[in-house]
Amino acid sequence: MRRLRRLVQKRTLRWSEGVCVIEGPDLLEAALDSQCEFEGVYVDEAHATSDSLRALLARCDKAGVRVFNLAPGVLERVADAQNPQPVLAAIRFEPTRLSDFVLRGLVVVLNDVRDPGNAGTVIRTADAAGASAVIICGHSVDPYNPKTLRASAGSIFHIPVISCTDFAEVAAWFSDVAGSSYATVVRDGTDYRKVDLSGTAMIVVGNEAEGLSELTISHCDESISIPMQGRSESLNVSIATAVVLFEAKSQRDRRAAPPST
Repeated sequence: MRRLRRLVQKRTLRWSEGVCVIEGPDLLEAALDSQCEFEGVYVDEAHATSDSLRALLARCDKAGVRVFNLAPGVLERVADAQNPQPVLAAIRFEPTRLSDFVLRGLVVVLNDVRDPGNAGTVIRTADAAGASAVIICGHSVDPYNPKTLRASAGSIFHIPVISCTDFAEVAAWFSDVAGSSYATVVRDGTDYRKVDLSGTAMIVVGNEAEGLSELTISHCDESISIPMQGRSESLNVSIATAVVLFEAKSQRDRRAAPPST
């Protein structure tokens, strides 16, 4: 249990061992659906009383995943959540390398996004909007942070999530792609609805408080903004990303639609 707790707390350990901890039946089911490699599933049997959870544990057993029953109170000392669910699991992950990824369509880049809830929500939204991948770079949060995993709602298993050292590496990679890169800025960018997001494109979003640096913006082809009314200074980064991504989806859908007769 001490190792599981350290995996929950330490990014360096997760990456050195290629193992992360997922919490709750929903993430467990998503991991099973994605045929992840499990080290084990750990359950507080005193609270695992629902029929759905027992059926999920039976599915684990059928898949050859080891299930360990924990004494009351042990899971609470391991889990990251304040009110932990009665089951967690340790799974292996294999990072996708940027050099091995072939871009088709749209990719989202998170640069210096530090909030795990925002990062996980962007991963979930990118999955829902049909993006090809999410790239996380700079001083961004670890995508395998327990809070990020929970916020992704299982989408971390459905869409490639690539971690890079800095945005310069991403920009160099994208320079070989016949596409357009867009830096999202709060003001003075082109209206996001007036740029072509239907083809190969890279959307870059920045830090919650400071946005994108001038250097990062200079690496992109164009800056885009979301026109706003009212007195709000800006949108939450995950909300703003969702607005742009679903505009891109709408453009792709219109482009793919057969001509009207």
